[in-house]
Amino acid sequence: MADETPGSPAPSSNRTVMIVLSYLWLLALIPLLVEKEDKEVQWHAKHGLVLLLAEIILWVAITMINIVAGMFIGCIVGVLSLGLWVAILILHIVCIMKGVNGQRLIVPGVSQYADKF
Repeated sequence: MADETPGSPAPSSNRTVMIVLSYLWLLALIPLLVEKEDKEVQWHAKHGLVLLLAEIILWVAITMINIVAGMFIGCIVGVLSLGLWVAILILHIVCIMKGVNGQRLIVPGVSQYADKF
């Protein structure tokens, strides 16, 4: 999905590093601010920031459920949330692997917001 149309700038030499940074939570700001000419890196940086925002919202929701649920159910929710965070880590790894290979991983309900800003 590289933007290699005639007349467009060539991909930067550090595209791989920038795509990896795009999915390392707040470090996604680096490629967003540095690689303004590379549309693919920009998309991955925006996608990484959208994922970060979704994860923060999810973290706040899980914390509120833990507070309301009490000790016993809170422990169950805590164990389930650990599995959720492992899944999120795996999602980031898959996004990095696809991005480095010139593809995009579209996450339903989340990825569409990367195109909006």
